[in-house]
Amino acid sequence: MTIIESGPVAVGATAPTPIGVRVFSRDPEAFGVPIGREEAWRFTPVQLLAAFFERHPADGATGGEPKLTATSPDGVTVRTTLAGDPVRGAVLTPGDRASAVALEAAGEGLAVAVANGATPSEPVVVEQAGTGLSDIAVAGHLAVEVGREATATVVLQRSGSVRLSANLEVSVGDNAELTLIDVHDWAADTVHLEAQAFRLGRDARLRVVTVTMGGALVRVTQSVSYAGPGGDAELFGALLAGEGQHLEHRLLVTHDVPNCRSRVLSKAALHETAHTVWVGDVVIAAGGVGTDTYETNRNLVLTDGARADSVPNLEIETGEVAGAGHASATGRFDDEALFYLQSRGISASEARKLVVQGFLAEIVDRIAVPAVRARVTETVAAEIERVLA
Repeated sequence: MTIIESGPVAVGATAPTPIGVRVFSRDPEAFGVPIGREEAWRFTPVQLLAAFFERHPADGATGGEPKLTATSPDGVTVRTTLAGDPVRGAVLTPGDRASAVALEAAGEGLAVAVANGATPSEPVVVEQAGTGLSDIAVAGHLAVEVGREATATVVLQRSGSVRLSANLEVSVGDNAELTLIDVHDWAADTVHLEAQAFRLGRDARLRVVTVTMGGALVRVTQSVSYAGPGGDAELFGALLAGEGQHLEHRLLVTHDVPNCRSRVLSKAALHETAHTVWVGDVVIAAGGVGTDTYETNRNLVLTDGARADSVPNLEIETGEVAGAGHASATGRFDDEALFYLQSRGISASEARKLVVQGFLAEIVDRIAVPAVRARVTETVAAEIERVLA
């Protein structure tokens, strides 16, 4: 793996980044404008994203700004942030042009901080509500910091219409624990790109559940890094995609310190003309001795015309690992499961619905907040009913 931390190219450059080379920079011009041949963009309809690659002032004055609000239970502080705030870029160094443009252009954002040793009795709920599409891609920023030996749950709930490019930066302190539930239930016309960066301290634990159901085009890129040994990250993802939707989850987990663990499990159910993309990159650097990692992707294609792309990648630079592997599968209904259900008096249509619900339940059931889990389950059930009725 080759990592380039800077090195601007000419404005408007269109040369694709070579496969195996990753560029990280706060300068948007270090990336050029994607043309769709780059490894990082080859599955994404970049022709719809010109507004996300154009630099613009950090004023968000064209309308359609997403409204961010957050609760603050005991032990949690919430404050607004502006350009130049030290939390911006503290965890994230952008890995693509859209993220770099958003980091540069974001106006008012939010920072959520959980105090050292705090254990809030209630989840922190962050609402992000789009108010309409704008001519440019409005930029957003959210930072979450969990202090040493703290334990917290944060729920992100996305809704409404917006053309949004955003960054999320999450820091989990030494021996702290964070559960992050991220539900993308956007309106049908939303276009949303988001880079999410997670950094784990010594013996820190992170669990992320990302559910993407709404939006016309939603691309979530997650990266995980470890600041000390003993970190444990689990990332779960569910996508439910229908007519005309493009939903994309991309991950990069970098193991470059000893004795850390990661698990990735992502599932997608898609139908009609939907396109889902899952790319899972795990890098075990020379310093990542004792790493234990595994990633799995499963895709269930419900109707003709849908397309699922799945790309697991594993790069290992040391032989001293506890375990490393990946698995990927894409298929249609399990005939044996359908036969089993129908043999017990369940109709064919109801059996198909139960199979799909059961397929996604492995992810949805990991949502630790009952009210959020119930709402997601209801939305999934309604969509399956519509498609398979």
